[in-house]
Amino acid sequence: MSRLIILLMLAAFVLSGLVQNAVAETNFIQLNQQQIENLGIKTGKLEPAKRIPLFSTPAKVVVPPEHDFIVSAPLAGLVVNMNAAVGDKVIKGGVIGFINSPELLTLQGNYLKASGAMKLASAKYNRDKKLKQEGVVSGRSEQESYSLYKAADVEVNESRQLLQIAGMTAKDVQQLDTTGRLIGKLPIRSPVTGRVLERMAAIGSRVDSQSSLYRVANLDVLWLEINVPQEHINDIHIGETVQVENGLAEATVNVLGQGVNPENQTVLARAIVNHAPSSIRVGQKLTVQHLQADVNAAYLVNDAAIAHHQGKAFIFLKQENGFKVCEVNVISQQSGTSVISGAIWGDEEIALNNSATLKANWLGLGSDE
Repeated sequence: MSRLIILLMLAAFVLSGLVQNAVAETNFIQLNQQQIENLGIKTGKLEPAKRIPLFSTPAKVVVPPEHDFIVSAPLAGLVVNMNAAVGDKVIKGGVIGFINSPELLTLQGNYLKASGAMKLASAKYNRDKKLKQEGVVSGRSEQESYSLYKAADVEVNESRQLLQIAGMTAKDVQQLDTTGRLIGKLPIRSPVTGRVLERMAAIGSRVDSQSSLYRVANLDVLWLEINVPQEHINDIHIGETVQVENGLAEATVNVLGQGVNPENQTVLARAIVNHAPSSIRVGQKLTVQHLQADVNAAYLVNDAAIAHHQGKAFIFLKQENGFKVCEVNVISQQSGTSVISGAIWGDEEIALNNSATLKANWLGLGSDE
């Protein structure tokens, strides 16, 4: 008896498979509009895929070297103000801190001395020049006074440049020359309009000359340093586009490294992000998709619109009295969506969801009610 039952079950299984194949070969699911609505099936147009995501790879957000600045203390002294915090926006030339520096007082005193000496040398030279014209003094005396005047002028220019290197503006130096009043606090200015990425000193700390105070960067342009797996290095080219995960931004590849990292067998590629959104931050690690322009017709669909059967993929094209089953090729899959191609024109309306329900109706496994 048990053997008879097993034979009957095998026969039923084979018959079921034959029925499913026979139903599948019809490639049509007959459903009216009311049945479609009862099943909760939504329909819509195919979305052309202009670019196909080929593969994903990790990347890191970095600042281009020419946009990244370390603000250093030009002179040794005591930090008395730190006006900018991490994340603050700063403008080029804006004061972001102050240092009390005895060296600054010394530089200003040297400038005033050199300026006074130059004025005296200039007056003596003008006087000797006039006396020579009147024949009172010799040409030698005029030349000597001219040499002293030029030497004094060089010393003044040197002292002025030292003050400007220290952080004083031309206006500050002019005011010092006019009033003779020394400035005790040295202003620390931002070299660029951008954001403060790091603050490296604290109020009340003593710093040496060239000690780092801030890291400031212009974030209008960012780079993505991409670790491309060695097996994909021939799939990426300069000028092509990569897309940051979740479509946050796109970047253009401009550099491909020539060496392979021996630790992880990846090649470093660099891509430029212009006008990066605020959601992308320096130092952030993220995933990027390499996109390739498609020369053939390809379409972007949600994975819920695709049914799989016997190792093949299918979508369901809306017809007047139901759906036509259409086999497609899945070119790539990423984050719940797939890029497909096949015997479709692109203007068809498809079932956007419930592919499992449609598959069951197609294969005769479920109710068509």
